[in-house]
Amino acid sequence: MAKISVSRLAKMKQEHEKITCITAYDASFAAIFDQAGIQVLLVGDSLGMVLQGHDSTLPVTVEHIAYHTASVASTAEKSLIIADLPFMSYATPEQTYSNAAILMRAGANMVKLEGGNWVADSVKGLVERGIPVCGHLGLTPQSVNVFGGYKVQGRNDQQAEKLLDDALALQTAGVQLLILECVPVALAKRVTDALHIPVIGIGAGAETDGQILVMHDAFGISAGFCPKFSKNFLVETGDIRRAVELYKEQVENKIFPGAEHSFY
Repeated sequence: MAKISVSRLAKMKQEHEKITCITAYDASFAAIFDQAGIQVLLVGDSLGMVLQGHDSTLPVTVEHIAYHTASVASTAEKSLIIADLPFMSYATPEQTYSNAAILMRAGANMVKLEGGNWVADSVKGLVERGIPVCGHLGLTPQSVNVFGGYKVQGRNDQQAEKLLDDALALQTAGVQLLILECVPVALAKRVTDALHIPVIGIGAGAETDGQILVMHDAFGISAGFCPKFSKNFLVETGDIRRAVELYKEQVENKIFPGAEHSFY
């Protein structure tokens, strides 16, 4: 199979094929995920919590993401690799371009940033400079202190309309993929139907174009809190490779996420 491209992901949406994504931070797990046929690997700033032991993603730096991106890129031959732009690394367009270039040189195929309409100019500038962009709306962990915790977003009509407007603005700016985190199922479906780009959910129900999980949650090895939207695929299989295959199978067949992993 050829390297996954953004055009391949767009075609999967059109043909109603589910996209599978998982976070990866090192060469060994990246190889396992790649060989299992996972389409997208995210080198997420979640590493601040699952690898570094912090209580948020805020301490993560561009250098941290670049290091782990290079590790993942060394073995991921087919999966598309997305690298997170961490907290305050895209406060201005110029800063965004510079930091995105670092991550692309490290081996990323796309960068991800959090935020709605306010990042549209930076997104447009990145795309014009040849850097594909993934957006991230809903519960955006870098804004945890603004939200007052990790809470479901878009529950009322005003929040829902704002989120949809932001999604459309990001698409217009040139985003080619969108991650939607911790929003009610009905809103996730509405956004997915409104956009022509693929929408990947995490805690957003089964009606999105695909799913993403933090690998530590998918294997039940996260220290401390395990979110409602996650599932331990390792406990059902007893084998890491088989757990990844089961995750992929259940996403493709709309078994995961179930109602118990979703918000209404």
